[in-house]
Amino acid sequence: MKKIIIPLITLFTLILIVLPSCAQKPNTLTSSEKKDGWVLLFNGKDFTGWRQVNNTEMEVFTGEGKKPGQPSGGDIIYATKKFKNFELSIDWKTSEMGNSGIFFNVREVPGKPIYYAAPEVQVLDNVKATDNKIASHLAGSLYDMLAADPKTVKPAGEWNNIIITVKDGKVTHIQNGVKVVEYELWTPKWDEMVANSKFKTFPGFVEGIAKEGYIGLQDHGYPIWFRNIKIKEL
Repeated sequence: MKKIIIPLITLFTLILIVLPSCAQKPNTLTSSEKKDGWVLLFNGKDFTGWRQVNNTEMEVFTGEGKKPGQPSGGDIIYATKKFKNFELSIDWKTSEMGNSGIFFNVREVPGKPIYYAAPEVQVLDNVKATDNKIASHLAGSLYDMLAADPKTVKPAGEWNNIIITVKDGKVTHIQNGVKVVEYELWTPKWDEMVANSKFKTFPGFVEGIAKEGYIGLQDHGYPIWFRNIKIKEL
């Protein structure tokens, strides 16, 4: 069987080891959050509910021979259900030069990576990543379409929080407590942004972003940590 190399997934399991002690245990919900409708997508122990894109299961390997920046098909999705209107909160941390992405309204396209037909919220080391030359490629941005403003990302090695809210096509990105991006799906303005981006020839975008879909994370070949992945449907 051909090995699929997924350093991104491997690092999920390290989170409980490397985190310092804090008031609330990572990857848990408070009673108040539960009452408010929040649901954990990652339990901090295993990959229940998750699988690789265009696959039926999760395969985890240590990743010998993988070069940073060369995806290996390790993109993953929370496949238990699709979401339409929601508030998604994720903590993330990148290694130096790290590059990844958070996706929503994911529609799987056979043989294609996760970014083929879903909006991407950029995860990046803004200082040392090779893909840091374009404003809309920096952390918190709607990748290659709308730049995060202001730039609120913390350096590599430090935790960031991103909250992505989608309500009837209206989307906001709040990075480390500050709104950095706002846009609306399925509008003439959206079509214009697509036409001016690298996605203008992607059938997955030209045909239209799905009205609902999976939550996903990208394998871009760099060590990336995620924790406290939780969602509240609106």
